[in-house]
Amino acid sequence: MAALYESYTLCALSEPGPSGTRTVEPDQGRDRVIITQSGRAITVYQVSDQKPLCSWMVKQGQCITSPAVYNSQAKEYVMVTDEKVIRVWKDEDISIEKAFKATVSGDVHRIHSVPGQEPVVLFRRGAVRHLDSLLAAPQQPIEELLSEEEQIRWSAVVQTEQQLVLLFSTEQRGEHHLYVQRFSPNSLVKHKLRTDSKNSAPVSFAAAHRDGNIHLIYLFPSGSVYESVLPARSGGSSGSETLLPLLCSLLLQLPVPEGELTSASALPLDEAHVAVVGVPHPSAGAGKDYLCLWNTHFQTLQASRELSAKIYGQMWCYSGKLFVPHGKTLSVIPFECQASSLATAIGKLKHTSGTNEGKGPTLVPSWNTVLHGDQPQTEGVTTRKNPTLKKNQASCPTAEQLIENIKVCSVEEVQEQVEMFVCGSEPDVLQLAVGSVASEVVTRCQTDPDFYPQSTFTQLLETHYLCHSVCPDLLTLALEKKDFRLCQLCLQLFHDLPEAVTCVCLQTILSVQDSELESVDLEEDSLLFMKALSQTDERSDEDKGQNGFSAPVVDEESCDVAPESQTKDTKPVRHRLFCPVGIHKGALLNEVLQTSYSDNLLLPHLKDLSVSQVILFLQYLRFLYLKYSQDAHSHIHALRMPAIAQIMDWVCLLLDAHFTVLALAPEAKGLVFSLHKIVRSQMKLYAELGKIEGSLELLKKSKWSTETSQYSIEVIELF
Repeated sequence: MAALYESYTLCALSEPGPSGTRTVEPDQGRDRVIITQSGRAITVYQVSDQKPLCSWMVKQGQCITSPAVYNSQAKEYVMVTDEKVIRVWKDEDISIEKAFKATVSGDVHRIHSVPGQEPVVLFRRGAVRHLDSLLAAPQQPIEELLSEEEQIRWSAVVQTEQQLVLLFSTEQRGEHHLYVQRFSPNSLVKHKLRTDSKNSAPVSFAAAHRDGNIHLIYLFPSGSVYESVLPARSGGSSGSETLLPLLCSLLLQLPVPEGELTSASALPLDEAHVAVVGVPHPSAGAGKDYLCLWNTHFQTLQASRELSAKIYGQMWCYSGKLFVPHGKTLSVIPFECQASSLATAIGKLKHTSGTNEGKGPTLVPSWNTVLHGDQPQTEGVTTRKNPTLKKNQASCPTAEQLIENIKVCSVEEVQEQVEMFVCGSEPDVLQLAVGSVASEVVTRCQTDPDFYPQSTFTQLLETHYLCHSVCPDLLTLALEKKDFRLCQLCLQLFHDLPEAVTCVCLQTILSVQDSELESVDLEEDSLLFMKALSQTDERSDEDKGQNGFSAPVVDEESCDVAPESQTKDTKPVRHRLFCPVGIHKGALLNEVLQTSYSDNLLLPHLKDLSVSQVILFLQYLRFLYLKYSQDAHSHIHALRMPAIAQIMDWVCLLLDAHFTVLALAPEAKGLVFSLHKIVRSQMKLYAELGKIEGSLELLKKSKWSTETSQYSIEVIELF
């Protein structure tokens, strides 16, 4: 299986479209990349911190024609301006103009570099040179291997086990060729590239080294993804005049409902998974841009993510992260690809988790069932057929029939047919169709106020095939109907919620009265956690002082006593903590705390909260923090509870978003004073943890004495 994790913005693009981001190249470490923008600017970014480390810009009138790359051997950056001027500089160089530059005799198409290898220079007329040999004699003659009308459309360098291999494709009068340049021994092989049934050229290329061969992936406008396998070693001393056949096989057929792809890209991630950007999602409508991960072995969609604004068919992959420009934003999307098997691809293996405990065993059909439709034989389970299940499978409507019936049938009929469809459909069919079914039900609810099948939404959500990107209006509908049970399920199961939607949920939950939520049928586990958390403080004084122990007096660093609770004549005492919200509202707020988000994207939307909502939410976060500080949560056996880090992150975000308002509001004075103590105690804690970490690092690096006997005691002092 494959998964896409929470994305974040690396930087803003100065110009939208392919000209805005020329390329993203790896830098010195796994967490650094070089971004060349708009033909003039080069910036090195720390990916994890989303922070620019250094930046350079060429003079007005100059243009970067080959994006910057990093030469790991010389620890230098290299780029080409105005097609013939090669510039080389280091990290400490402030201005590119003062760095080394050399003018060559031919037009450069691209400089390619991989870690640990010398960069290679590809000229527009097909000649190739190593960078060092070219800079030693910049005016050396450059041969022309391509004809005058033949243009290079794509190029890449692949690191094999023995050497570098340079590949580039060309176009001449509708004919497309692939050139493979090897260096030891030096050879250039020319292949004829195939076209699809409409004689269209590929819209994207990608190459990777795997299993001793070079795998070339190219995507056609029709949605067909083909693969060609090339040997890493040269098979002979062929020249560019010799035209060799290039065998290919259909790797993946992507759904393209109407028209052709114009700006899309396919990128291999491993031997079984391909990332595709710019291809319509099977369950989404037209006009929406998606990033999808496909399993090529079983032709199944594994993960998807809707991207805002327009996608330009560009994508790069480094260190388990995808870099995708869309609109005026360059997003980083971490991903993971697990080992591929037929059982996981079609959903036959259900990984049991804490949320599925107590729901009975999950039966995995045998391979005879999967391949031939034979009846499974499971040990310890009766083999008598369930008449209801058999009836559901026999009368199960297709996705197309169900969508048409949803438009006209009553609530009860829709609920019954959706239940039959969910119970009787195969997992792979259900995975592709559940988004369309949910969207149609939501559309009917929006046009018909009397139509609202709540159990249908619950059934579709519990398939775990539904996400916000597939049906973005579902959570909005739940908030309009004040269906907080459905809202809770969406917060739990939707891992791609936009930050704006998360804030709308938070605003709605904070604004509703506790009395309105008391009758809502929320998940029992979340309510038990809140009840137990609220009851942990209701202990008698005898319990607090049992076994000869009593709670210590609160000192000045404590954060669980309000400043007004201390007087001149009394000693500081520990007050009981009261939850500022009801049990049901607290359960919903806990779900919001556990959603995924990006700080930079969430912060602007938090400013939409009113002052009263911010104060109430901060009071609840303070209540949670103080309870966690007393280890009250450690005695509660709940499957889902917010972490202390999530609580502190939300506190900091709210304070950042409403700092001025909270500083001026009189009713927030005591709250801010208490939160200041909380932050100070956390800083003190992490400072001490940092000291321990440093001591452990020194201990790890220290050399152990080898002159010890079989039994010895050594005393290590940590400072």
